[in-house]
Amino acid sequence: MSLHLAQRTHRIKPSPSSMAGQRARELMAQGRDIVSLSAGEPDFDTPENVVEAAIRAMRASRTKYTDIGGTPELKAAIRDKFRRENGLEYGSQEVIAGTGAKQVIFNALMCTVEEGCEVIIPAPYWVSYPDIVLLAGGKPVFVQGSPRHGLKLQADALERAITPNTRWLILNAPGNPAGCVYSEDELRELARVLLRHPHVWILTDDMSEHILFDDRKFKTIAQVEPRLYDRTLTVNGVSKAYAMTGWRIGYAGGPRDLVYAMTKMQSHSTSNPSSISQAAAAEALMGPQHFIKERAAIFQQRRDRVVALLNACPGVTCALPEGAFYVYPSCAALLGRSTPGGKVLETDEDVILYLLDEENLAVLQGAAYGTSPHFRISIASSMETLEEGCARVRRACEKLA
Repeated sequence: MSLHLAQRTHRIKPSPSSMAGQRARELMAQGRDIVSLSAGEPDFDTPENVVEAAIRAMRASRTKYTDIGGTPELKAAIRDKFRRENGLEYGSQEVIAGTGAKQVIFNALMCTVEEGCEVIIPAPYWVSYPDIVLLAGGKPVFVQGSPRHGLKLQADALERAITPNTRWLILNAPGNPAGCVYSEDELRELARVLLRHPHVWILTDDMSEHILFDDRKFKTIAQVEPRLYDRTLTVNGVSKAYAMTGWRIGYAGGPRDLVYAMTKMQSHSTSNPSSISQAAAAEALMGPQHFIKERAAIFQQRRDRVVALLNACPGVTCALPEGAFYVYPSCAALLGRSTPGGKVLETDEDVILYLLDEENLAVLQGAAYGTSPHFRISIASSMETLEEGCARVRRACEKLA
């Protein structure tokens, strides 16, 4: 007897970034000399004080169930972080911790989106946003960012995308994959549009908040326009700034009724996040912060070197990202050219498969992020590895006819 899968499972596809990492590991296991620049996680270690906090928690037998939405200690740390760094005040019942920011976003959209709802997603976008919307029964509405403005969403495009069915705008900055960062003035322009449409809520994914380049300052939209505070869910986590991807802790602050509904949703899926990870995350948020800027400076050095090397590759052009740890070069000039085996490159997926087959280089296609023809390179690797990866891009480009 065959298994009947629910229709919702056919609406979505596997996460391209997760699948690419798996494919690279499989090829490495086969003995191929793979350089993988697809991983969206810092190559730094979790800070020692955070690790020690987890060890102390285990030794103190803090290994039991906790409150579903987070321990009082972690919630206090989250509230303090929002107050200290973003000027946002939340009560204990207005914050929630989940098993990664992805779960927090999933909870929010599942609690609020249903058939007929539209969610505006600026492109390029993080790969999971559209599929979560589809799982919830909603319709993703993609709005292409302006190439003239660093692929960022513009106010006039946002205005045109809003309909009576719009439920959310998702705003991610610094953005994955293009590293977009919105200035205070740019956020004010978007806020002016949103204030004219009070039925539209805003979900801000600020996960890479601390990875900024060229002395940029980070602002989140509820901070810039307090009149949007009551309909904004501000999402963040410890994965990127604190190199804690595997600890799986994300969090959010927002309206009490929404957070209550998200907590109910979480109570029937994972229940509380790991008690040990929560102790570690509380220490990360409240402990020393000096290393964050030091690591961001290292990412900036890598960004500068990788962008320069990519722009020296025939047929590749790459803008300087403003934050996060990715670069997002265009490969438009490679399309229509032929590989040594005679295959014509027609899409950015063809390009990334060619890089993998010809030069053992694993990167991600721009189509997965809603903007083609591009590919994404993670700069969360050593300079030596990044230089080798760029050398492989150049060799591959030079072989094309």
